[in-house]
Amino acid sequence: MAKRGGFPGGAMPGNMNNLMKQAQRMQKQMEEKTKEIEEKEWEASAGGGAVTIKVSGKKEITAVTLSKEVVDPDDIEMLQDLIMAAANEAFRKMEDESQAAMGQITGGLGGLGGGFPF
Repeated sequence: MAKRGGFPGGAMPGNMNNLMKQAQRMQKQMEEKTKEIEEKEWEASAGGGAVTIKVSGKKEITAVTLSKEVVDPDDIEMLQDLIMAAANEAFRKMEDESQAAMGQITGGLGGLGGGFPF
């Protein structure tokens, strides 16, 4: 009776073995790039520099800088909008760079990085 499944002798054919090695290399590169991105910071401003936000690759706000002129107790809504705009832009910059870096590793193959924080 013939064996079910697997390959003769339990060995993988050459192409499959090479594919596994490539996948392991790609995974290692993605882990290294993820660590590099997590250690980096991005900055964005709004209101002509009145509000500046820095974010990390861990998706955390690391700094908020406000100019004195933008702190107006009679116009809190404007300050809130500027903070939100600067934060969103900083996160967009981080995401764009992160996706571009991972795209270089995967060759633009979508869906292969499941479970990675980017």
